[in-house]
This record gives sequence, C-alpha cells and structure tokens, in this order.
Amino acid sequence: MMTSNALERIGKRIDSFREQMIELQVALTAIPALSPLNGGDGELEKGNLLKNYLKNLGFGDITEINAPDDRVSSGIRPNIFARVAGKNKEESIWILSHLDIVPPGELSLWDRPPYSAYVKDGRIYGRGVVDNQQDLVASIFAAKALLEEGITPLKNIGLAFVSDEETASQKGLAYVLGSPYNPFRPQDFIIVPDWGSEDGSQIEIAEKSMLWLKFRTIGKQCHGSRPSQGNNAFIAASHLVVRLAEIEGLFGLKDDLFLPPKSTFQPTKKEANVPNINTIPGEDVFYMDGRVLPGYPLPEVKNSIRRLADDLETSFGVRIEISVVSELQAPKATPIEAPVVKALKEAIRETYGLEARPVGIGGGTVAAFFRRDGYPAAVWSRNSSVAHQPNEYCLIDDMVGNAKVFAHVFLQENNQGLSL
Repeated sequence: MMTSNALERIGKRIDSFREQMIELQVALTAIPALSPLNGGDGELEKGNLLKNYLKNLGFGDITEINAPDDRVSSGIRPNIFARVAGKNKEESIWILSHLDIVPPGELSLWDRPPYSAYVKDGRIYGRGVVDNQQDLVASIFAAKALLEEGITPLKNIGLAFVSDEETASQKGLAYVLGSPYNPFRPQDFIIVPDWGSEDGSQIEIAEKSMLWLKFRTIGKQCHGSRPSQGNNAFIAASHLVVRLAEIEGLFGLKDDLFLPPKSTFQPTKKEANVPNINTIPGEDVFYMDGRVLPGYPLPEVKNSIRRLADDLETSFGVRIEISVVSELQAPKATPIEAPVVKALKEAIRETYGLEARPVGIGGGTVAAFFRRDGYPAAVWSRNSSVAHQPNEYCLIDDMVGNAKVFAHVFLQENNQGLSL
C-alpha cells in the first residue's frame, strides 16, 4: 500500500493540473483524427501534437509502432507509447486510450462547431472530448503527477495511444499485438478506459462477440410506374430488415453478467439507392450490428442469417449478398480476481467511495484484442456516456477524478523508499 502522504500529495498535484487538462482537450479536439473509413486522413497530426506535448512535459521514453496505410496521405497510422521507469522493470501498468474519433454527424444538431471545444457549466463540449480524450488526458496527468512529485513507482508506467479504434483496430492495437516490437506482457496490468458508467461503479471484464454485416440486395431497376418490368430490391431488403428480428429468438440465451443480458442484432446504416422518386431500385444496401453472447459461435450465427436470406431470395426473386465488415469472436473473460481488477476496485473505492462490480458489455472495445492474446485487461471509466452523440461533453470533475484513480493504481504496492 502507498503512504497516505503520497496519495494526498498526488491528489493535490492533479487538482493543480485542471486548467492544463482543459487546454490539452481543446488542442486535441481541434484536430479531427478520423479514419479513412470515416472520411478522414487518419491520426498522424493529432499524434504529432501529442508526442510534442509529452516531450515538453518531461516524458523521455517515447516510442512508436506505426501501421502502414496507403489510404491516408502520410501512409501511416500512429501508435504511440510513453513510459516512466519503475523499480521493477519486469512489470508495467498500462493505460491504453485511442487517438481516433467518430464523425460529428448532423452539424445542425450541434450548438457550436464540433471541433472547437469550449467549457460551460463544468463541462468540456466537442467531438472526442469523452471518447476518448477524457481519459487520454487523465492518464497523462496521472503519470505527470508522479514525475513532478519525484516518486518512482514500483512498476513501470506505460501510456499507450493507438489509432483505428473506431473502425476495428486493424491499424491500431491489433497491429501492435502482432508486431515484433509489441510492448505488452501477460504479467502487465492493462486498463482500457474506453467504456464506463456515469458513477464509475462498473468494471468491464467481458464482451460479447461482434458481428458487423453488409447486406446487398440485387433485383432489377425499372420505371416507378411499371413495377412489373423490374424487381424492387428495396422491398426485398425491407422484408429482410424485419425478418432479422427472428435471429434474436434463435440465439435467445441470457447472461446477467452482460448489459443488456442477451444477444442483439440491429440494422443500422442504410446506403442511398436511386436518386430520384420515380425509379424502382435494382440494388439496395444496408448494414447490421450484431453483439452475440460468448457462448454462441459466430459461424453458427452467420449460417442462420444466410438461411433467412436464402428464403427471401426465393420469395422475392432477388439475390442477397452478405459480407463481413468486422467479426470478432468473444475471447475468454478477464477473471474477476485478476490483479488489475482488484487494483481498480481499490482505487475506485478510495477515490470515489464506490464498490465497483465486474460486468460484461455488448462488445467493441480494444480489450477484446488483449483478452484474445491472453492479456487480462480491465475496461473502466467514469464518464458522461454521451459518446458519438451531438454536443458530446465530458465532465471536468470526471477527467480530474479519473486521473486520481489511475495515479492510485500506479502507487499501489509502492510502500518503500519514498522521499516525501
């Protein structure tokens, strides 16, 4: 356990960083780090700003594992790692956050421009401020507090900032874990602050499998006044959308660890078909977001969806192509008694006065890649739960408080040799 003196001093130091944390949020928000799949040019500009900022704060050990990507002008997607050496060089405590954001969506729904962050009523508003900049910033200033107080932690501190989290992580964490320079080790504590509850009382230790599918229905285009001359792909696709509800019944088991406790299959994105009203579309495209309880193999789910599509092909005389956009079978859960879970529970208790409990979620955080490769990662944040929404905001008190939680984890077991 750490001394109460050390914890108190670190807490005061973090409180003193409040305005600097806000300033960094504003600077990061001004750079729209969008993946090429989301219409952007990647994360390099934001990554460069962050590297320079870390160097100016005194972080001397900064490395990169950059993924090649010819879809962006720089040709690379950055993955950045900053370290603070501990007394035990064989173990590290990692906080992993992501650089990329999602598009702002309908600009008319925003009160102000989404990339111009501003403060109002104890909140910072702007695209990306909570997902994932709140805890990206919190992790930096938690480590900075130890540096400024002259405390050498027992374990190394590692801060990871990865790309491509919002679009399947193939140029981010998945690339890093497959690299010969992968910095993570199974004995490390790994915290991913990319999901959380508003009071911070839930620690995510398990995720559902993720299945994103694209459905392309092909019929025959014709004039709107002569439907018998064609085959309306939109009508067939609409029936498929409705029939997909049957899949939830086929995979209807419940598991109360998860929120919600069942598998879900939701039609989401819809591509435009014909541009005019008086043409019957010969092609229609939509997408489905599936979150599947770990007990169900994804090939079994895909086979059931294919059989449903085959039935509709026969009924409507169309062809339905199904392709996988993203697929990740849920890995083994992080054990409830894993050291990182225990460390987080203690830090949350001391910082926020809460008894946090382990939960499972619908899936989609990069922790799934860690668990797949045998790293017992924990996902936690206290945040405002407005990610991807118009007028996204983070509570400044959450950003500062979460920095204290991270610092508490850094300080745990550090009970010798402190010159305070």
